[in-house]
Amino acid sequence: MSSQQSLSIKKLFNYFLKAVTGKETEFTTGSIRKAIFMLSIPMILEMLMESIFALVDIAYVSQVSVNAVATIGLTESVVTLVYAVAIGLSMAATAIVARRVGEKDIKGAREAAVQAIFLGILISIVVSIIGFLFHKEILALMGAEPDLIAEGSGYTKWLLGGNITIVLLFLINAIFRGAGDASIAMWALILSNGLNIILDPFFIFGWGPFPELGVMGAAVATNIGRGTAVLFQLGILFFGWGKIKLVLNDIALNVKVMFNMIKVSLGGIAQFLIGTSSWVFLMRIMSEFGSEVLAGYTIAIRIILFTLMPSWGMSNAAATLVGQNLGANQPDRAELSVWKTGKYNAIFMGLVSLIYLVFAKQIVSWFNKTPEVVENGAVCLQVIALGYIFYAYGMVVTQAFNGSGDTRTPTRLNLICFWLFQLPMAYLLALTFEFGATGVFIAITSAQVFLAILSMIWFKKGRWKTIKV
Repeated sequence: MSSQQSLSIKKLFNYFLKAVTGKETEFTTGSIRKAIFMLSIPMILEMLMESIFALVDIAYVSQVSVNAVATIGLTESVVTLVYAVAIGLSMAATAIVARRVGEKDIKGAREAAVQAIFLGILISIVVSIIGFLFHKEILALMGAEPDLIAEGSGYTKWLLGGNITIVLLFLINAIFRGAGDASIAMWALILSNGLNIILDPFFIFGWGPFPELGVMGAAVATNIGRGTAVLFQLGILFFGWGKIKLVLNDIALNVKVMFNMIKVSLGGIAQFLIGTSSWVFLMRIMSEFGSEVLAGYTIAIRIILFTLMPSWGMSNAAATLVGQNLGANQPDRAELSVWKTGKYNAIFMGLVSLIYLVFAKQIVSWFNKTPEVVENGAVCLQVIALGYIFYAYGMVVTQAFNGSGDTRTPTRLNLICFWLFQLPMAYLLALTFEFGATGVFIAITSAQVFLAILSMIWFKKGRWKTIKV
């Protein structure tokens, strides 16, 4: 190895250490490539940890029963409707906090953070009540059979009932990202999912003094792990080293800031409600083909999330760079950051797609050996991987819109691609033309490719540069 190569590796390692420790906080000047690296590394690690937990969780639950895996698939398709609200609010929090930080208005960033947390708590309380009272009815509405409801309703009850831990974890991490404190968000998720992974087998299988709760144990472990991480986040907000540090005087209702937060978040909420509600209908179509097919689909989606989450991490970096650079009156730098991030994301996703296309059956079989489960999971993995390069650009550009505060454009595009294109196509291919589950997989990939193309066309128009938040 030459001395020049050694210096480059050492420099890269130093950048990595700065990224994970949060020592680099200025992203509106200097090298764009370095800014992408400094923000992306902790965000990728954060999302990678989320992906690892999703895979470990499904691996544990797969040992319980096929019904247990199907329960997670049905419940999470409903929970995503709830999270659409939390994620929409998180997008608004990231956009507004990033814009205020770019403007050097830290007081305004603190005010936005507090109002976002207030809204998140209110939303989660409503969802908790619904989850505790109607968990069985929710599963029945999704097409679950009586034996699945009997075995899995406890999971639905505790996941929805304890949703405040997940909502606040999402939301406060979005505040940290907007401020450029991506490393804090990373450590919060590492703590949360590390505890989840450790606690899962104790509650699911009844190890040691713990009761054997089956699939419900996965929800209990999630609540404990994420609840602990939320306490960590609050500790950092009040006593830590982040750019945003709250004091008691900040804990007050600010109607003007709250309504601005709601206004910006409405587009994001609608955007994700459209996307995730279409996912609910896809799951409803999938339930027509039985628990084995549904389980294969659920496992494949968890595997896909393993790579989509790091990719989403890079997309979140683009959102922060757009917000902060617009706040600093540098729209051209914001745009260049997006295209560079998209290129790096596409390289990563392209390599991953090759692995999934070649080794799909082997990968799915790690989680379940049932032939029908493996067959359907592998087909799902391969068909969706065909569109990975398009997803890469689509995710980055969509988050760039959101980071600018322009949540309406992705909302309109989601409506076109998911409701007017994906759902009719899935129904026709799967049921009318009898392609079965494969028809659903084809519809998912086609819609994501269509969405990516439309997003890039609209992004080039540049209207997002003029949005005020």
